[in-house]
Amino acid sequence: MPDDTPEDRRGLVYGAAAFGLWGAFPLYWPLLEPAGAGEILAHRIIWSLAFSGLLLVVMRKVAALRQIWRTPRVRLAMTVAGLTIGNNWFTYIWGVNNGYVVETSLGYYINPLVTVLLGVMVLGERLRRWQWLALGIALAAVVVLSVQLGRPPWISLVLAFSFGIYSLVKKQAAVGPIEGLTYEGAVLAPLAIAYLVWLTVAGQAQGWSHGVDHVALLSTTGIVTALPLLFFAGAANRISLVTLGLLQYIAPTLQFLLGVLFFDEQMTPLRWVGFSMVWLALVVLTVESLVVSRRRYGTSTQRRSGHCGVAVDAGGVLDEDCLPRPTASRSDR
Repeated sequence: MPDDTPEDRRGLVYGAAAFGLWGAFPLYWPLLEPAGAGEILAHRIIWSLAFSGLLLVVMRKVAALRQIWRTPRVRLAMTVAGLTIGNNWFTYIWGVNNGYVVETSLGYYINPLVTVLLGVMVLGERLRRWQWLALGIALAAVVVLSVQLGRPPWISLVLAFSFGIYSLVKKQAAVGPIEGLTYEGAVLAPLAIAYLVWLTVAGQAQGWSHGVDHVALLSTTGIVTALPLLFFAGAANRISLVTLGLLQYIAPTLQFLLGVLFFDEQMTPLRWVGFSMVWLALVVLTVESLVVSRRRYGTSTQRRSGHCGVAVDAGGVLDEDCLPRPTASRSDR
């Protein structure tokens, strides 16, 4: 039995817990009403900052936060990430609390496809044939759903693109999850505080007017935001990206089931067609990714056994596992 088997199992549990919690969010946000989406978002930002800041102190990672501030490129990237995830949070809370749970689930179903599209548009990546097919099916699905709704599924599109851009920026910034959440909270906190002050002065704040119990409930947004993120970080360190990518479908699937079975949202025949096309696109994308990953793993195994030749993937890029490795110096060992 390999030594890392317990770690792999723990990683699967952590991953399932992270995406399971994210999938259950539609049950949580309505509990915070009658506060509106903007007010809930403001509380989420402030309490998340408090909780993640406390974790940062306990984990002795405050220096990492200072390093973000001292590096202009990373500071700019994390500022953009904070504003982008704030938009994502607001759209999701508003969608759930206004009866669009199924449409929010669609946003996270199409997010992997949007990530592939952003890779082409922003990073100049070359897509393989089956990736193009998946994107084509997804685009047709958006057209079908637009006809069904009488409008583009803007909630889904905003969620997918905002989270896709957020992920892209975070990848380039290469900042840890807690440090990132803390810095993003610091970026958004002045706006959140100003909004809550304005609501209070205008007599429209609902969070303070329903007793200490409601304020205590709003304060749980910090834990609810940080906990799945910690589980996700634990999973990412223990399991492959392929497995993590498969686990991500837990969240939108739970959201979709809650929207249909718990919140009784209507699924017309045309809407079923649109969702089925999205699911087909995801199957194509996932299977293609698994096949490519297996081929690369086989090539890596050949390299380690001394039988690796020159390998080029479908995008015309040399396989890193087949490139010559520099001899390690004594200090590298």
